[in-house]
Amino acid sequence: MVGRGELTDTAWERMAPMLPGVDGRGRPWRDHRQVINGVLWRLRTGAPWRDLPERYGPWQTAYERFARWEADGTWARLLEQVQVRDDSVGAVQWTVSVDSTINRAHQHAVGARKKGATAGDELGNPGRASAGQALGRSRGGLTTKVHLACDGRGLPLAVVVTPGNVNDFTVFDTVMDELRVPRTGSGRPRRRPDAVIADKAYSSRAIRQVLRRRGIQAVIPERADQKANRLRRGKAGGRPPAFDRELYRARNVVERCFNRLKQFRAIATRFDKLATRYQAGVHLAALILWLRGPTQVPSSDRSE
Repeated sequence: MVGRGELTDTAWERMAPMLPGVDGRGRPWRDHRQVINGVLWRLRTGAPWRDLPERYGPWQTAYERFARWEADGTWARLLEQVQVRDDSVGAVQWTVSVDSTINRAHQHAVGARKKGATAGDELGNPGRASAGQALGRSRGGLTTKVHLACDGRGLPLAVVVTPGNVNDFTVFDTVMDELRVPRTGSGRPRRRPDAVIADKAYSSRAIRQVLRRRGIQAVIPERADQKANRLRRGKAGGRPPAFDRELYRARNVVERCFNRLKQFRAIATRFDKLATRYQAGVHLAALILWLRGPTQVPSSDRSE
């Protein structure tokens, strides 16, 4: 019997062939499905690893499996493989929406030492050590920001984690660099969407020029101050940037994607000390969204 939040039989059938197998060295893996369900329980509840229910096996096994697969990139590869499979059948919609969300960091997320930092760095300059673990201080305290690019169905394609006080504009190129779906056959991975939809935080000449050079349609509204400055300069201000108002209505898919990701409480609130572990949790949550499939688009959002 499948418990709440655990892998369904359908999801398991899709995931099982992609998991690491026994290589003949050391002890065999403890049942993958049991352990992954334990990791999902922790991700969904945000509880400490030591509180993992007994039905998922020893908590040390679940934690070590999660940490090991984070270190060797297994979670990121699993996410990539489901993206490749959907793209091979034409299911991925390459009208990409980009945005970010800020998540509060729990007090247990603080304290990890930055690689190469001394004890004096943490005591005398805690901001330096925190920034190395994607923790930024803002009005609400320490926060982490998740930058996301999702396809037209609201499924995550690229994830970048930064301190919460980092400006969205400065991370746009990094998010686009992470946008990469390999082909099933020959050929280079697909990295260029048909269009990129983003809000006014991404409205800049530099971003529009980068998208134009790559042949990507930019669907980004112009900020009021930019519009006023352009009008003030007259002919020297140039023409207003092209903006597809109807296509921009589809931007809410990224908001719905964030809402689904934050149903995992260990994503909505950060408990992990290491930024890599937190990002691995986001990758796993994104993988589950791909296995579940897109949500039903409300009738008000459908094109006539």
